[in-house]
Amino acid sequence: MGSISDVGGILVGHHHRIDQDVTLGAGWASGTTVVLAPPGTIGAVDGRGGAPGTRETDLLDPINTVRHVDAVVLSGGSAYGLAAADGVMTWLEQQDRGVAMDGGVVPIVPAAVIFDLPVGGWANRPTAEFGYAAAAAAGAQFGLGTVGAGVGARAGVLKGGVGTASTVLPDGVTVGALVIVNAAGDVVDPATGLPWMTTLTHEFGLVAPPANQLAAYADLHTELSPLNTTIAVVATDAALSKAACRRVAVAAHDGLARTIAPCHTPLDGDTVFALATGAVTVEPDPKTPPAMSPETMLVARIGAAAAEVLARAVLVGVLAADAVAGIPTYRDMLPGAFG
Repeated sequence: MGSISDVGGILVGHHHRIDQDVTLGAGWASGTTVVLAPPGTIGAVDGRGGAPGTRETDLLDPINTVRHVDAVVLSGGSAYGLAAADGVMTWLEQQDRGVAMDGGVVPIVPAAVIFDLPVGGWANRPTAEFGYAAAAAAGAQFGLGTVGAGVGARAGVLKGGVGTASTVLPDGVTVGALVIVNAAGDVVDPATGLPWMTTLTHEFGLVAPPANQLAAYADLHTELSPLNTTIAVVATDAALSKAACRRVAVAAHDGLARTIAPCHTPLDGDTVFALATGAVTVEPDPKTPPAMSPETMLVARIGAAAAEVLARAVLVGVLAADAVAGIPTYRDMLPGAFG
């Protein structure tokens, strides 16, 4: 499946706290995930959910001045969890990373959060210390499932988590995704027990689970979970403008719409960040139609790939998750899907 860190220079770190005996509403079950970008990385964002919790997203608008992003924070804790970005800024300042100003630097750290407060305890949410620890732990290898910001995540009635995937395009451009799956909608079709995307069913080697498991899964569906918002980062090593990054973020949302139903609801704060490191410059395709710029065609290819890898990453996050606070996993509820 690959990893977002297959995009050279992109690093990921987690920090979380889970009480072994946590029950819903009592204990620790939350965390923070940080995506560190190499110097000179261009960033943008697109939000499609009706209830976002974000920081510094206005700065990423293509009409605004700052182009480069030092890190992106994905955190639990609802709006309280945005405090984790303070710790990431402190860590980056210590590395002398950020926009150079008189007297020092100002790190650029956009952030988005999921609503996971009822999973542990309302007062048990990430702080600046979580962000600092996650940034300090960042590397090319990192955990999946119930780690970092995925600790308190749900996917409909199942346990959600952290997922990642990547691909390499024929022109050598790498595209990767990292996602925190915490959707109000389902990642698994209640009628079949399988992913909505048939191609993912085959790709992950899943089969139709038996009727008794489907019935038990269907019994869990009483209403949409109040725990919602899927947040993600897609990244590429291509050289893109800020506006082009925004178009990639827009296209990447298709990956959520293909794997989560319903998606982008008033209950969700679905947000996708896009990063372009600029390490790879793609030569213009001589077959580019006169009405299209070479960058437009490149963005179309990268955007399509971003949607594909984000869709895979969603399923990776759900399959990798471990149970927390009695929230069942896909493997718990539908073991027959694994043959």
